[in-house]
Amino acid sequence: MKHIASRLLAAALCLVPLPGLSQSMDAVTSARVLPGWRMADGTHMAALELRLAPGWKTYWRAPGDIGIPPRFDWRGSRNLSGVEVEWPTPEPMDQGGMTAIGYHGTVILPLHVLAQQPARDITLDGSVDIGVCRDVCIPLTLSLAGDLPAATTQRDPRIIAALADRPLTAAEAGVTSLRCTITPDDKGGLRLRAEMSLPSGGGTEIAVIEASDPNIWVAQPRIARQGDRFVAETRMAHIEGRPFALDRSGIRLTVLSAGRAVDIRGCPGG
Repeated sequence: MKHIASRLLAAALCLVPLPGLSQSMDAVTSARVLPGWRMADGTHMAALELRLAPGWKTYWRAPGDIGIPPRFDWRGSRNLSGVEVEWPTPEPMDQGGMTAIGYHGTVILPLHVLAQQPARDITLDGSVDIGVCRDVCIPLTLSLAGDLPAATTQRDPRIIAALADRPLTAAEAGVTSLRCTITPDDKGGLRLRAEMSLPSGGGTEIAVIEASDPNIWVAQPRIARQGDRFVAETRMAHIEGRPFALDRSGIRLTVLSAGRAVDIRGCPGG
C-alpha cells in the first residue's frame, strides 16, 4: 500500500490549483458539445470537443502513473438513458519523470447517446471533471450543454475522424495465444502476467492494464518483447488494502506504440 499512497499523493500535489490560475481557465481550455446525428437504430452520435491552449495537455481514461481521468455527470439532461464515451488513441507524455497518457491540442471524444424516447430530441446538460497540465496541473470542472435533434441525420466529419482514430481490436492487431496468469503476492494483492503473440507496432511500447472495478489499483506494467512474443506484468491491490476478487473478463490491456494502440479485452487463463 506504500506505493499506492505515494502515487495518490503525487497526483494530489500535481492537481493543486495555483494562485491566479483560476481567473484564466478560459484561456487554458474550452469545451462544447458537437450535436452530431441520429442513427438508424435510434442512438445519437454526438461528441465533446475539448480545445487546449498551446503547451497544455489532458488525460485519457487511464491516465498512467499520475493524473486523473475525465469524469462525466449528465444528471441535468432530458430524454437521456445513457452515454458511452469513445476514446481516440492517446499518446504517452513525460510528466516530471513519470509517464502520463493523454491528449493535446483539440480533442474530440465521440459520445454514443441513448434516448429514453428515440424519436424525440435529447438535451445534454451536465459537466466533466478533468485535469489539464503544462508546467503545473490544474483540476477543472467544465459545464456541458447541447441539444441533439432527432431529425438531424447528416454525419459530422470531425466525429467520424475521431471514431476512425480508435485503437485496433485484438483481432485487427493480430493478437493470438493470449494467456494470463494471476497469482497472490505476499502483500495481499495479486500479480498478473499477460503473455501473447502480438506483432510489433514499431518504436517504444507502453502497456496499460485496467480492471473493471475502479477500486482496484494497477501498477504500471513491466513489459518485454522477443519477436512477436509480448509479455506484460503488473501488480494489483485494492485501494482500501483488503482482499478482492478479480473479474478476468473485465481486464483491459492497451498497448501503445508509434502512434497506434491495441485494445485487448479480457484476460483468459491457460
